[in-house]
Amino acid sequence: MKPFAIAGLQLALPHSGNLELVIKKIRQTTLRYPWVQMVVLSELAICGAAVGTAEALPSNTEDRLKALAKELGIWLVNGSLYEKKDGKVYNTTSVISATGEVVTRYRKMYPFLPYEKGVAEGTEFCTFDVPDVGRFGVSICYDMWFPETSRALATMGAEVIIHPTLTNSIDREVECAMVRATAAQQQCFVVDINGAGEQANGRSVIAGPDGDILHQAGEMEEIIALEIDLARVARVRERGLLGLGQPLKSFRDAGHKFPQDGLANRAEYLDTLGPLEIPKRGG
Repeated sequence: MKPFAIAGLQLALPHSGNLELVIKKIRQTTLRYPWVQMVVLSELAICGAAVGTAEALPSNTEDRLKALAKELGIWLVNGSLYEKKDGKVYNTTSVISATGEVVTRYRKMYPFLPYEKGVAEGTEFCTFDVPDVGRFGVSICYDMWFPETSRALATMGAEVIIHPTLTNSIDREVECAMVRATAAQQQCFVVDINGAGEQANGRSVIAGPDGDILHQAGEMEEIIALEIDLARVARVRERGLLGLGQPLKSFRDAGHKFPQDGLANRAEYLDTLGPLEIPKRGG
């Protein structure tokens, strides 16, 4: 076994200014579940969805979270903050180790355009290693709608995909299905943590490498603390999902390449779909 304990915090938060409340909730979580080794927040949990909150990183907010992680001895994935850099704004997740160090930052590669206005796209996939445990990948919210992102993380060795999200809309049901499908297709754990309350409509999902649902939250605030066994990932990837399909091996061994390996985002058909814009009434 390679056990690792994660707590996803589906918090009912106001739209902004939540740092002190988040710190309080993290402390409460580690008091109730002292065996937890990593805490994961939802997307933009601390600052909310207003790009005007953007700050350069490192920042005082990040420093407070680093100190908290070190004090509590936990890994901390801060959901995300809006980051200001070189005249652009990014939706950025910081991953903080149990010693209080930022081991990596990930910039959301697919901002939710045309709605997430003024946010630039990141360009690099993100994985990190928890020593003696395994390799983790990070994606944020709308990234999951592009299966190429999760496949990239799997081919980079990710055994767990940490996926903070912020969804308050009717498509949450579709996203829940995607979490399970992603776990099955990439034969890994997916930890999808949504907000609640004023920010979002909850229903966070943690799925396992056999496509199984380990936990499906409701719509209210919920602390989701559970232990996963990363040895399951190696076993499922070796033997197949439920002893059947082995998609990563088949992907590896296939003798063909997909159009996406080139400039498929400029494929002729895609150019017929029209501009990326908010739908108009009666359009």
